[in-house]
Amino acid sequence: MEITLKDMKELFGNSAVELPFEVGQTWLIRTVTFAVTGRIKAIKGKFLVLGDAAWIADTGRFGECIETGSLSEVEVVTVDVVVNTDSIVDAYYWKHELPRKTK
Repeated sequence: MEITLKDMKELFGNSAVELPFEVGQTWLIRTVTFAVTGRIKAIKGKFLVLGDAAWIADTGRFGECIETGSLSEVEVVTVDVVVNTDSIVDAYYWKHELPRKTK
């Protein structure tokens, strides 16, 4: 039996996923293993390419972090970070300056 593309779409649905991200936006993204801030440079399939990124080891009080942009522990990254969107637990639009100093 030969499976056609139509059969595959019926079985698995459309593989195109609409993501709530746009190039140029800044986000705080929490994945299953880490948190990162950054500016979206590109969206490649299920991957976000982030520039001006930082690994966030500790946000401190989370509500305060989102409202004021304060972060307790930050490690700035000088290369692009690529995040698989399948690993994202939640994401918050970052309306503050991106952290560019390690602390």
